Amino acid sequence: MEVFVLSRPLPRLRTSLVLAAGAALVAPLAVTVPPAAAAPVPGRFTVTALTFTVDAGGRSCTVDADLYRPAGADAAHRAPAVLATNGFGGSKSDGSTDAIGKAFAERGYVALVYSGLGFGKSGCLISLDDPRIDGSAASRLIDFLGGTRAADDGTRADFVTTDGHGDPRVGMIGGSYGGAIQLATAAVDQRVDALVPMITWHDLAYSLDPNNASRTVPGAFKWQWSNGFYLMGEGQPLLVPSLDPSRINSLGCLHFVTRACETVRLLNSGRYPAGKTQEMLDFARSVSPVSYLGKVKAPTLLIQGQADSLFNLNEAQASYERLRAQGTETKMIWQSWGHSGGLTDPASGELNLGEGNLESSYVGRRILAWFDRHLHKRTGTDTGPAFAYYRDWQPGYGTAAAVPPLSQKLYLSGDGKLVDNRAKVARGAREYRNWLVPTSHSESSLAGLIGIADPKPYDTRGTYLGWTSEPLKAPVDVVGAPRATLRVISPKTERVQHSGDAADKLVFFAKVYDIAPDGTKTLVERLVAPVRVPDVTRPFTVDLPGIVHRYEAGHRLQFVIAASDSAYVGNRGIKPVTVTSAPQDTGVLQLPVVGGTLS
Repeated sequence: MEVFVLSRPLPRLRTSLVLAAGAALVAPLAVTVPPAAAAPVPGRFTVTALTFTVDAGGRSCTVDADLYRPAGADAAHRAPAVLATNGFGGSKSDGSTDAIGKAFAERGYVALVYSGLGFGKSGCLISLDDPRIDGSAASRLIDFLGGTRAADDGTRADFVTTDGHGDPRVGMIGGSYGGAIQLATAAVDQRVDALVPMITWHDLAYSLDPNNASRTVPGAFKWQWSNGFYLMGEGQPLLVPSLDPSRINSLGCLHFVTRACETVRLLNSGRYPAGKTQEMLDFARSVSPVSYLGKVKAPTLLIQGQADSLFNLNEAQASYERLRAQGTETKMIWQSWGHSGGLTDPASGELNLGEGNLESSYVGRRILAWFDRHLHKRTGTDTGPAFAYYRDWQPGYGTAAAVPPLSQKLYLSGDGKLVDNRAKVARGAREYRNWLVPTSHSESSLAGLIGIADPKPYDTRGTYLGWTSEPLKAPVDVVGAPRATLRVISPKTERVQHSGDAADKLVFFAKVYDIAPDGTKTLVERLVAPVRVPDVTRPFTVDLPGIVHRYEAGHRLQFVIAASDSAYVGNRGIKPVTVTSAPQDTGVLQLPVVGGTLS
């Protein structure tokens, strides 16, 4: 859901496939590159603008598309197809979406690239990649690729490889909003043969209102990201001349489906009344893969960004684990860049589809191999390991058979230390209290959009608690999501937490810093874990955002719980918090360590 340029990210919700250019610099991996017949042939394709009038969730919508047809593709020489659409706020013509059509047409694929519903010149309301609406519209385009329907001008596609009558050999690729549409489409149309969703969501309820301690209690509203998207969507009628009337909602919104507007308004209200909150959660999940992944059977290569505070690595991991558990062929890559930025160094070897560096980037080669195996049906093509992750301390990719498990523990001592053995825990009690204004800062989510510098992360004394380890004797590599088990004391919260409005529950923000020997603190990728405590009278578990990070020798880890964060809506009222520690009763921080030891 953003636009990316080569120098810095702008959070404008478009397909993010144009960040981080460069030459190949990857861990050794045998990934078969398609043979010469599928190699790039610059300029050897034609582009035809088409429109399709489709039924989408009971409404008639006009879809604006471009058909990229490689030279030589005809009824006697068919080619598999790639279907793609834009990220939020974009269209078929933006640089990143257009790049998909060009890149795959040059490599011998038929590409159909279209503006998603409610964007560009396509009609109907923004419905957040609802499978019943957006997925249905994409399915009608698959009919076209399968030769069973024509575009509005009568154009037919009789040059796409088919697996049966009306069943085209088709894969999908795209980022963010253009990533979720793939899963939504595959859930309603089993003809899709391969998916490559990039930096997209698993559960919008978690994405926009995350609670890292519960999926049933609402979280802390991610107001900067969410309102940026909302204003962009609602502004479409003002930004697009001669807007299709089907894109105007007369029921309290300008451009979104009504329930999407109601969701944003509830989140902005700062209230979570039981009935309305459940409706909000139900709607957000109904348009999210979490509710329909069980129907997705197409082989899926998930690609998620480490620098992403919008859709973090946990989202991809949740989809990955669900798909694998149900038997869907699935692999996952954690690249460096996401909605929050990432590497821009050309020497990084990261994918930049806008520059067409598929063959010379690790992720690009994995994508080519995925389509080669599943669209060209070259069963000997090696599609790589089950899991891969970019390492900035050893440029290139590490690989594993699965996401690393939680493997090492640290304990929260009463004297503010983070220790490696319960016996070292000192008895003690420490307190913090929130203010009525934010006192901690992780990021300004929209800093790139308005062209301002983002201050470094900070916490204000007295409004947070931190536990700090001893300097590490050797480097420690963490790959995955840390987890904390905690108990807090907050009598004021306890008195009101059952008021019927979840906004009265305690909110805090958990995070892990890297402290250098000179005292410099780094919040890895500026990621935090918002928590709305389900019940302050009971212990609870916090799953922090996934990271890929090396803590160098001499550095220290610091685990922090902060009363607020400027990118989120926090506590209602002042709620002092006390954390106690004793050797047999204290908080525990677990980390997925793949190299080194914390002891």
